Amino acid sequence: GFLTLVDHGITIDEINAQFALSKSFFDLPKDIKAKIPHDTTTNNGWEFYSQVRPSTRTADQKESFWLQRNSEWPSDDDVPNFSATTNNFLRKCEAISDKVLTCFSTALGFPTDYFSTAMDVTAPDNLTQLRMLHYPSSNDAMGSWRAGVHTDIGCLTLLFQRDGEDGLEVCPGRESSSSYILYAIGDTFFPLPAETGPIVVNIGDMLSTFFFYDRLKANFHRVHAKEVGFSLDRYSIAYFNTGRKNFVMQGPQKK
Repeated sequence: GFLTLVDHGITIDEINAQFALSKSFFDLPKDIKAKIPHDTTTNNGWEFYSQVRPSTRTADQKESFWLQRNSEWPSDDDVPNFSATTNNFLRKCEAISDKVLTCFSTALGFPTDYFSTAMDVTAPDNLTQLRMLHYPSSNDAMGSWRAGVHTDIGCLTLLFQRDGEDGLEVCPGRESSSSYILYAIGDTFFPLPAETGPIVVNIGDMLSTFFFYDRLKANFHRVHAKEVGFSLDRYSIAYFNTGRKNFVMQGPQKK
């Protein structure tokens, strides 16, 4: 359910520029970030230590900002060059996601445009989002979670990380859709070291369950800080290809 992309068309400079904007945003005072509060209806905006995972029943130790093509973004007054840089980054993520889905379609014997209409990012009902995340530094974090165990609910996720800001852990092999009540408790999670440049791609529940019936797996994953010792701030950026709200999505077996 996880793979890594290189030579994908987004340069190191472009990735670093987007991370610089993300850090600039999260460095702002809370009252400035709160100009665009998290909207539970659209799932856009700034959220702070508020996402509670069923696997932990406690809030993740992080803040994040969700955005879509047509949602409200931080102004260039608050974060200089945010609009132009993020537009460029978002468009490139859209193109990469489309290419990956085309590869999956071809490999599994479907038409190359199998996902094109269902995932059309230009459609007004498209739910695809970009999420900037910040996990503050911590000491001796035993008993807390930067992000509790979960799978991604959408179709496909592109994740960008920064050198040395580790913490992502993956549980391979679990058929998550049929064993969710356990949240991989007792299973082995493996660290996926953070590196600037490569894109970590993971399969979401939608692609795994509704289209390919677990031929492609949506694996459990989490973000963990050191239980003993100091953990650096971690910044990541996730592009969630979620598809369209008003489109009936069915796999080849019409389930």
